Amino acid sequence: MPLASTAASLDGGLYVWVTELARRSPDALDSAVRLWSDYGSALFALLMLASWWRSRAAAPSRTAAALCAPLAVVAAFVVNDLVKSLFHEQRPCRTLHVVTVEACPPLGDWSFPSNHAAIAAAAATAIWLTDRRLGAIAVPAALLMAASRVWIGVHYPHDVLIGLVTGGLVAWVLTVAAQRCGPVVVRLRDSPLRPLVAAR
Repeated sequence: MPLASTAASLDGGLYVWVTELARRSPDALDSAVRLWSDYGSALFALLMLASWWRSRAAAPSRTAAALCAPLAVVAAFVVNDLVKSLFHEQRPCRTLHVVTVEACPPLGDWSFPSNHAAIAAAAATAIWLTDRRLGAIAVPAALLMAASRVWIGVHYPHDVLIGLVTGGLVAWVLTVAAQRCGPVVVRLRDSPLRPLVAAR
C-alpha cells in the first residue's frame, strides 16, 4: 500500500474533520492559531532563558539541566528530521486535497513526524525537568503547538503525536544525563564563568 494511502487511513478522517472545523471557524481564530503555529516557538526560547536565569540560584544539577536545554532541543530536531527523511510521508493537504488555513507546503516537504511538535515537546520536557513552574506553562504550550499544526492543515494527528513523543524522549534522556553534571557547575562557580552558573 502506498505510504500516502497508509497515512490517510490512520487518521485521515480526523484530519479532515479538524480542517473542516477550522474552515468554518472565525477568521480571527484561524489567524491566531496560524500565528501561534508559525511563531510560538519564541515562547519556548523565552521560557528556556527564564529557566536558566532562575536555575543559577538553585542546585548545580538544575543549573546543568537548564544549560543543556537548548542542546536537547537541537538534538530532538536532528533525530526527528532523520526519522522524517526515512519515511517520506506526503503532506495530508496534498494527499486529501482539503482547504486549509495555511498554504500547503511544496512536494518533498515531508510530513511525518512533525518538527514543530518535536521541538516544542523537547523544550517543554527540558523546562519541566528543570523548573516545574515554568514547565506548567511549557507543557500545555507544546500540546497547543502540536494541535495547531493539524488545525492549519499541514500535519496528520499521528505526525504531531509521534513528533511529541520523539522530542520528549530525546530531551528527557539528555536532560537527565545533564543533571549528573552538577560537579562541573560547582567548579564553574569558582571560575570566570561564574555569572553563567551562579546568581551572585
